[in-house]
Amino acid sequence: MTPAIVFDDNHPHLSPLTDLRASFDIRTGVLTMLERLRLALDLDIVSLSVPEHLATITRERHPSLRVNARVESASPVLLINGRCPLSYEPIADLQVGQSIVEDKTGSLVAALVSPEAASAFLAGQPLNAVGVATLPFPVLLSRPWHVRTYRDDCIQSDMELLDDGEPADIPAGVTAFGEYPLTLSPSAKIYPGVTLDLEHGPIAIGPDTVVRPGVTLIGPCALLPHATVLEKALIKGHTVIGPHCKVAGEVGGTIFQGFANKAHDGHLGDSYIGEWVNLGAGTTNSNLLNTYGEVICIAAPGMSNERTGQQFLGAIIGDHVKTAICTRIMTGSILHTGSMFAQSAAVSGCVPGFSWATDAGRRPFRFEKFLEVAKAAMKRRKLEPSAGMIERMKALHDQAMKHHDRG
Repeated sequence: MTPAIVFDDNHPHLSPLTDLRASFDIRTGVLTMLERLRLALDLDIVSLSVPEHLATITRERHPSLRVNARVESASPVLLINGRCPLSYEPIADLQVGQSIVEDKTGSLVAALVSPEAASAFLAGQPLNAVGVATLPFPVLLSRPWHVRTYRDDCIQSDMELLDDGEPADIPAGVTAFGEYPLTLSPSAKIYPGVTLDLEHGPIAIGPDTVVRPGVTLIGPCALLPHATVLEKALIKGHTVIGPHCKVAGEVGGTIFQGFANKAHDGHLGDSYIGEWVNLGAGTTNSNLLNTYGEVICIAAPGMSNERTGQQFLGAIIGDHVKTAICTRIMTGSILHTGSMFAQSAAVSGCVPGFSWATDAGRRPFRFEKFLEVAKAAMKRRKLEPSAGMIERMKALHDQAMKHHDRG
């Protein structure tokens, strides 16, 4: 098996997705990109390479893997960009000395090279590859809304990778219809009165999940370990509820990274929800313009409007964002890490990280208060932020304050 190194090339415009995780740890479907790479290509991942500001928290997420270590291999090494969610066939066919790049950006997608060439590339030197294949279409995430762009294909791929081919027994009192497969962990608790709609895609319900009475799940969708779906929730297709999330209301086309709460009524569509987000009762977002036109977004403060290629696009919500009751979030909003919203006006556009937004206006969220709230939220899951995570959040806060000062 060829040894592989998955690298994060520190793309500057993926925030807030990569504020507190490496690019390969973004959940773009049922799986993160690292999990999908490992399964789809049957890889022997020997190490991970990340920007130094993510090294500590990446080691904490992946204690069994070497991070930013020397390349130690006697055979050629497969380098894979952690921003690559799919398009694995060309990677699997690489021969020694060959590489794949995106034609438009020139970004390296993957290469199979000598250990010396791999070491040099990871140290910042140009890759010396004999054969270079260019892909005429984009295959790498480069903007936060690309989790929506690749969502459907990623979910389909993941469902196929995870399908064990064993038909699940339908629990007593549960209504199921349709021909697509159901994957159901023996430790999941599915209450009577739940409806499983398998007409449009498969449903996967993972270990230690709870689905309360009156819930409707419409495939394709997945509930990951320790997720809870509360009474009468409507979970529509292309939704992935990440580990340790609690979800209610109407949710469709949304990926939850994990450890987030939407425990009350309200609509959430075509969105990405980071970790430790809490959406207050009645929080609702728009995922379609009244004009039915293409959604235009600003990825980060100071950047320009960009076409997203999407007609349906809700909100990209960074880690540790909180919303008060009845918060309205407009189409294509990008809410950066650590912001707090308690305003009656609709939230819209690109909001800098660590914003405290009320009807009196928007001001910086003091780091000491932010950290107090973050610790309180994590304590509810019997967790606490590590010293490395606190250091990274403080660095993000310092960066965000520069935008607030300019604003």
